[in-house]
Amino acid sequence: MQKRTNFIAVIFIVLILLNLLAWSAVFELKDAGKLKVVFFAVGQGDAAFIETPGQNQILIDGGPNARVLEKLGEEMPFWDRTIDLIILTHPEQDHIAGLLEVLKRYKVENILWTAVVRDTAEYKEWQNLLKTEGARVFIAEAGETGLKMVKSEKPWNLAILSPRENLSGKIMRDSNDTSVAARLVFGQTSFLFTGDLEKRGELELVNSGANIDSDVLKVAHHGSKTSTVPEFISAVSPEFAVISAGKDNRYGHPHPQTLETLQQYGAKILRTDLDGDVTFVSDGLAIVVQ
Repeated sequence: MQKRTNFIAVIFIVLILLNLLAWSAVFELKDAGKLKVVFFAVGQGDAAFIETPGQNQILIDGGPNARVLEKLGEEMPFWDRTIDLIILTHPEQDHIAGLLEVLKRYKVENILWTAVVRDTAEYKEWQNLLKTEGARVFIAEAGETGLKMVKSEKPWNLAILSPRENLSGKIMRDSNDTSVAARLVFGQTSFLFTGDLEKRGELELVNSGANIDSDVLKVAHHGSKTSTVPEFISAVSPEFAVISAGKDNRYGHPHPQTLETLQQYGAKILRTDLDGDVTFVSDGLAIVVQ
């Protein structure tokens, strides 16, 4: 009797696993050949997940805590413990802390960051984890491309637009304007990631001659009034503007002035504090908000 019971239990477990695999396959086929970008609701911080048409996985920043692990678990199959590329825009607590947890639990193939120096506990732990992770490390500088780091035959590209120079080893008290800015292009659609760039950094992008026109803008610095200047929004001309901020945060993000500027230029505003995770899917011709 005991053997029969054990046999039934094993069959039951196998059926559950097969069911999970089947649903996972259906889920993956639904968006096969498309680009998916998810701006995670991780509180007062940034974390954006990209799955390319070839199913490469890229994580830009990790938010202020371990919540990013839960979010990754919702987007990635449970057996997938590898991330192709992590980008740390700048080593401030609300961008780096979650990445520390990711490095402890996932195998990361490539890491891109500025290597500016900050005297914080999170920064020191990041440095230690880089030594043990074994990932290829790239220093962010305008002209770098994600395709160099992530092998793919699919027609997408991730171009690094700033910083304009190699900042490795430079000591910073405030690293906001050293943030990595990157433009992701798939077919006729585009996304612009800005980290915590402030006015000076945004205007440098405008004056750099780089193409920053984009369908989706990750609004800089959580919608702070120190960013999102009209000249920059005019040059980007986004259809969608995503603000990553925490509910009832003590900074007052997003600032009414930022919201007014975005509305003035016709951008549809989406906010992680109000809307939760914000997900876009592109087929290369159009972008759909899910």
